[in-house]
Amino acid sequence: MLKSKIRKKVLNLRKLENSKNIKLQFSTLFNILKKSNLKNKFIGGYYPFNYEIDDLDILKELEKKNIKISLPAINKNNKMDFYQWSFKDSLNLNKYGIPEPEQKQLVYPDIILVPLVAFDKRLYRLGYGGGFYDRYIEKLLKKKSFFTIGLALSCQKISRVPNNKYDKKLDIIMTEKYILK
Repeated sequence: MLKSKIRKKVLNLRKLENSKNIKLQFSTLFNILKKSNLKNKFIGGYYPFNYEIDDLDILKELEKKNIKISLPAINKNNKMDFYQWSFKDSLNLNKYGIPEPEQKQLVYPDIILVPLVAFDKRLYRLGYGGGFYDRYIEKLLKKKSFFTIGLALSCQKISRVPNNKYDKKLDIIMTEKYILK
């Protein structure tokens, strides 16, 4: 099946399933994160959009524990970077209508929470088709080691995500029902 057809089908399913804004268990995710010794590490989150799993409560809990957080922003050449952010800071809408931080302090996250449209048991994800996360992961791989955690609803799992050499696997995918490693 074409990626565009999969996107349409799964996005409709996600909208139906997540109309009540399902939350993932912070304690489950925090136990995974703690294995990485979070002291002086940056967590890259995202601002939820279009019925994505809402990670804002998770980011808020991390910030309460004095863990540094960041959000992505799209820059002028249509590339994505992460910038330090706090819940005390303001956000601006980007060209897609997604809130993002001011592009002040560029950071390279040690752990990235990744939104997705669909995923499979091999830990491949399907996004919206812009390649923002795949390009960012490729760029970050050249700078440091880091960990990626896809956040999704279990209904977003499909039998096989069509992938090519540009598509990046995630390290873990966490849903409201299970964790894939």
